[in-house]
Amino acid sequence: MSERQSVAVQGVSPGDDSLGARLRAERERSGLTLRELARRLEVSPSLVSQIETGKSQPSVRTLYAIVTELAISLDELFAPADSPLDRERATLRPAGEGGQRADRYGRVQRADDRDVIDLGSGVRWERLTTWNDRDVEFLYTIYEPGGSSSPDGSLMRHNGREFGVVLAGELGVKVGFEDYVLRPGDSIAFDSSIPHRLHNDAEEVVTAIWIVVGRHDVHEQE
Repeated sequence: MSERQSVAVQGVSPGDDSLGARLRAERERSGLTLRELARRLEVSPSLVSQIETGKSQPSVRTLYAIVTELAISLDELFAPADSPLDRERATLRPAGEGGQRADRYGRVQRADDRDVIDLGSGVRWERLTTWNDRDVEFLYTIYEPGGSSSPDGSLMRHNGREFGVVLAGELGVKVGFEDYVLRPGDSIAFDSSIPHRLHNDAEEVVTAIWIVVGRHDVHEQE
């Protein structure tokens, strides 16, 4: 495993910059109580508490529901683990647009320096940009055997449009009433508001490039 900046859920302590701590800080910044957020998400307060304290990792479906309810960009959760929480709250742009930045915020994202989120459903997201882009989620995704975006029998939906291409393995994708199996080189595009689920039912790890466009902006317009 390379030394990538990871915000995988861990125990929360003072100054902790893990995913759980970030979500808790965003919830508190929005003025929502833990119980109110749980009510809006239609989950138990204990689940939200476990996520915020690092005792449980959210599924893709749950994480999308949380960031949508808090009206934040998913990219805001990818801030470097060694930096203050607010460092990337403002959208960053590539070097050359408004002045030079350090290499970390330049145009090129090095493979061994990606920011990472590990999710509880056997899914890993690695951000493919060096900056926080509120309009596009550009991800290298990994689905372990048995990994999925939501539990078996349940689907997720959110604002935006999705585009994906499988690099290795076989990824099952359900969109509405249609089921597909994507193999290396296969790609797919669909409206994210249609109930969908991504899953790996095989024994081989799936890797894919995934892009979500317009999730945050559409939410703001509603």
